[in-house]
Amino acid sequence: MEEVIRKQLKLKTLESFGGSAGGCISKGSGYHSDLGDLFIKFSERENAKRMFDGEFASLEAIYHTQTIRVPKPIKSISDSNRHCLVTEYIDLHGSSKPSQLGRNLARMHMHNAYLLKEKERASSFVGGQEKATEPIIQFGFHVPTCCGYLPQMNEWCDDWVKFFVRNRLKYQIDMLLEERNDRDLLSLWPQLERKIPTFFKDSGSIIPALVHGDLWSGNYSYCADGPVIFDPASFYAHSEYELGIMKMFGGFGNSVYSAYHEIIPETKGIQKRVELYELFHHLNHWNHFGNGYKSGTIAIMHSLS
Repeated sequence: MEEVIRKQLKLKTLESFGGSAGGCISKGSGYHSDLGDLFIKFSERENAKRMFDGEFASLEAIYHTQTIRVPKPIKSISDSNRHCLVTEYIDLHGSSKPSQLGRNLARMHMHNAYLLKEKERASSFVGGQEKATEPIIQFGFHVPTCCGYLPQMNEWCDDWVKFFVRNRLKYQIDMLLEERNDRDLLSLWPQLERKIPTFFKDSGSIIPALVHGDLWSGNYSYCADGPVIFDPASFYAHSEYELGIMKMFGGFGNSVYSAYHEIIPETKGIQKRVELYELFHHLNHWNHFGNGYKSGTIAIMHSLS
């Protein structure tokens, strides 16, 4: 695979120097190259091309906001059943700056709202202004992304609640029912589905926000310049959606949330909505890893129902 990477990127030098990392989905390592130091993730998993293409697009979208550091994406490469994602290598040995993480994350979530305001402002000028980045006015993403190895269907939708129920919760629940036909899930889901719109009656207007999508504590760190986030599964969502996975596993101190909410204040009913968003990740983990995640899933569904 290294020879394929050399040819695709037109490299003379590609030498591994370690800095390896890996999880249950893919493995990665650092390389010296003509382009500078690179980090390359490898996988031979069946759907790895879709997974890496989605991660590439996610990194690219976050990178272009210039709000929070991510590894600069270079290329998603496939050769037969071998696949890899090439990004910039970042030395993750910086000091902890949790308040900066909270602020930068909020700025990323606000970036599209800022673009919408800029477009509205520019339209008031005769002749407009020079072409700027177009804001996103729907929920979804231009490619499928993977939270773990399971795909997220990101077809664009004007309505956030409809998108979240159809493309996130119901998609996961249908997989579980097909695989396990779980009676508790079968009983609780119709009750919860009917109730979901009530959680949004006090949410105010929901503007599409670019989210990381899988921001647990293992997917952020710090470099010399401050916080870094990686391994995203991005799409345009309700900004509060990000908090679901952050709360599920913890690892984010109060200073992260305090700094975040200085920029994006809490709105009425946020606790129940974040619990609803956390439910998606419990369902996703149940589909990935089995019945060890059933009890947590059912407990949240009881709480919300």
